[in-house]
Amino acid sequence: MVSTEKQFGVSKLNAGGLARIDDVVAIESPLAITITFGSITRSLGVTMRTPGRDRELAIGFIYSEGLISDIDDVIETKSANGSIEIVCRNIDEESLSEYHRISTITSSCGICGKESISNMLHIHGPKMHEGPNVSMDSINHSLENLRAIQPLFNSTGGSHASAIATPQGDVVHVEEDVGRHNALDKLVGHMLLSDMHPVGDLILLVSGRASFELVHKAIRSGFSVMIAVGAPSSLAVDMAREHGLTLVGFARGDSFTIYSGPSRVSSS
Repeated sequence: MVSTEKQFGVSKLNAGGLARIDDVVAIESPLAITITFGSITRSLGVTMRTPGRDRELAIGFIYSEGLISDIDDVIETKSANGSIEIVCRNIDEESLSEYHRISTITSSCGICGKESISNMLHIHGPKMHEGPNVSMDSINHSLENLRAIQPLFNSTGGSHASAIATPQGDVVHVEEDVGRHNALDKLVGHMLLSDMHPVGDLILLVSGRASFELVHKAIRSGFSVMIAVGAPSSLAVDMAREHGLTLVGFARGDSFTIYSGPSRVSSS
């Protein structure tokens, strides 16, 4: 089993003085991703991620980037130490030609490799459902469930989570990673590999803030409702409103902020 945590001896300082203790942190290590189509092999760069679920991460990543349109486009994946190759029978060659990843993608990087922001504005994904309708109680229920099933975060306090839940608030699946974008790519990859795509009435939960890149991935995957524990960015709100995504931020306790699509959220 791949290790996702590492133990360090550290110094703990508090009002009682300085003490030596053992502390556990989330592992961050590089993964080189390449894509192959026929005689073409292209490096997509090196992403810094939490080890494990690399197949899901790579497939979710190339889908989110628009390089493939369906899991049937993937023939196989080939993993080696610190690298993964996705062999495809079909890719969007125009998207690939526009793709210029920097050599290393940090865990906080979303669209660092796109040639321009305009390449991200026109999203093509499954048709967005008119529903689902979610209540404050179901959102609270889903977030309580999410907090209880984040083993990496509960051990280290240093990971992000993305999850899918039913409109009633039952969490179906969760993915964790040191990078918020990686966590969502792993989730999307899991859904593609598990025949859970298009997403239908499932809702998306993210444990941190709602960046433009995460909203892009949500819309690309067909979600119509996205719940974030933290704040959105201005561009995230603009994109959610343009595409009709319900975007909820600061989802904590009995107060939420609905930035887009309020008709899908009720107080009871």
